[in-house]
Amino acid sequence: MALNQTVARVTERIVERSRERRHLYLDQIARAAEAGPKRAHLTCGNQAHAYAAMGEDKTRLVEGRVPNIGIITAYNDMLSAHQPFETYPARIKQAARDAGGTAQVAGGVPAMCDGVTQGQTGMELSLFSRDVIAMAAGVALSHNTFDAALYLGVCDKIVPGLVIAAATFGHLPGLFVPAGPMVSGLPNDEKAKVRQQFAAGEVGRDKLMEAEMASYHGPGTCTFYGTANSNQMLMEFMGLHLPGSSFVNPGAPLRDALTEAATRRALEITALGNDFRPVGHVLDEKAFVNGIVGLMATGGSTNLVIHLPAMARAAGVLLDIEDFNDLSAVVPLMAKVYPNGLADVNHFHAAGGLAYMIGELLSEGLLHSDTLTVAGDGLGAYSKEPRLIDGELNWAQGPRVSENDKILRPVSDPFQATGGLRELKGNIGRSVMKVSAVKPEHRVIEANARVFHDQEDVKAAFKAGAFTEDTIVVVRYQGPAANGMPELHSLTPILAVLLDRGLKVALVTDGRMSGASGKVPAAIHVSPEGAKGGAIAKLRDGDRVRVDAEAGVLEVLEEGFEAREIAEADLSANESGLGRELFAMFRESCGLAAEGAGVAVR
Repeated sequence: MALNQTVARVTERIVERSRERRHLYLDQIARAAEAGPKRAHLTCGNQAHAYAAMGEDKTRLVEGRVPNIGIITAYNDMLSAHQPFETYPARIKQAARDAGGTAQVAGGVPAMCDGVTQGQTGMELSLFSRDVIAMAAGVALSHNTFDAALYLGVCDKIVPGLVIAAATFGHLPGLFVPAGPMVSGLPNDEKAKVRQQFAAGEVGRDKLMEAEMASYHGPGTCTFYGTANSNQMLMEFMGLHLPGSSFVNPGAPLRDALTEAATRRALEITALGNDFRPVGHVLDEKAFVNGIVGLMATGGSTNLVIHLPAMARAAGVLLDIEDFNDLSAVVPLMAKVYPNGLADVNHFHAAGGLAYMIGELLSEGLLHSDTLTVAGDGLGAYSKEPRLIDGELNWAQGPRVSENDKILRPVSDPFQATGGLRELKGNIGRSVMKVSAVKPEHRVIEANARVFHDQEDVKAAFKAGAFTEDTIVVVRYQGPAANGMPELHSLTPILAVLLDRGLKVALVTDGRMSGASGKVPAAIHVSPEGAKGGAIAKLRDGDRVRVDAEAGVLEVLEEGFEAREIAEADLSANESGLGRELFAMFRESCGLAAEGAGVAVR
């Protein structure tokens, strides 16, 4: 099948836009690859420090004739998704020994759980933790004694941060090694119903706690299709996972076999062998287009509209919101996974999952098939599924027919003809909306604005019964420069209650929503943000605002709007406490949300 014309056009536009930056990047990693790991050039004292605790691997490391893998781990047991990584280093080291190589834990990176910090002060550190992770991984890899790297991370900011680091050290081959989703618990729609009942005062905190604990109940990624699971999808579409490894549950024999196989593959693709595959060559323009296509086809997280440009910049590739919008117009929504549907990622995987989707999209010319991947054989390898038969790991052709058309459908009969995201722009700025879970009748709203500078004030207004008519709720000064751009997910239940009461309601914000953004229309990531002089800071209570996700419009319908003065906000309360004082330089130097809100890479 010939490549779709829009996919080809967007790819060429990205190539042209990125030409100079990508050229400089490739030159840089080529020089690093030519120099190679410095083990042979380190002083005896340097090497003694590097290998002092390596026991039986010490001799191999000193000889320097076999590849050495650097393990970057985001393990902690605060994140259920990362708890399984506790045992991975030992397994990886043994697999490396068995294959004739070595492996060392190069370093750990922080990993915060957005589920714990939702609606809390700590969420103001969340987005910037991505750049801290990239920097921490950079410190770990700076020892320059590795021929390849394995990146152990799953959740929201962790994978993007690790990709930025992997791209920065793009002369090294690298694989991303997942841990898999927790087994299914309380259905996500039932959990959401209890949250709305609690917000409306219909049930007590005991019922809310019971529902939350039944939903988040064991090791593994949360099972809804939010940012963490969107990350896992992305790593397959972009060729950084082994095929079919994203959604295998923790503790399963297949999970362990895939981790060992990732170790062997990392050893095979170093510069010491005949199949050198540096990450910087995997992460090219085509790979990022494939990632965006996967995001659209699955109805994935809006957070990736921030993370993908940041990841791409680290590899010398420049993405723009228009790329997401144009690809969304031609990529059909093939999956219905909560919050877009009732199923969770385990159900999605059982219905055919990523192997089915990639096969379908390739057959319709909606993906680049000729990308370099860690698995080899182009992206077609990712239409296969791993099988563990009599202890042997093999890949078989994945399903060509969906096992459940309520969850997963072919390109010829999708849930909707276009993808899950829209660009909205106008005299307020540029923004995005996740429309895959928003009913068509809720995608266009024209109403008076109510303006807030804090999500807690929105909640207070709701409790006071202040929302009695159609309303555009504006929450500004929530961007990265203002307060670190916390997710405003805790507003979802109360806005959903208003929607269920028959009101037309939408959110407009320069902040973020969760990867679990649901049925409430939300124009988010408004750029430029209020703290950088964006027009959102000129809005006043009572302004007539139009939010139109069908036409891509976000505008104020008031004469003289552009000439207004900026309404300043008091941000002093966001400057200290729970570590926020440590991030002042991040708030001062970060880029625009539309460009990835980067600090480490601009």
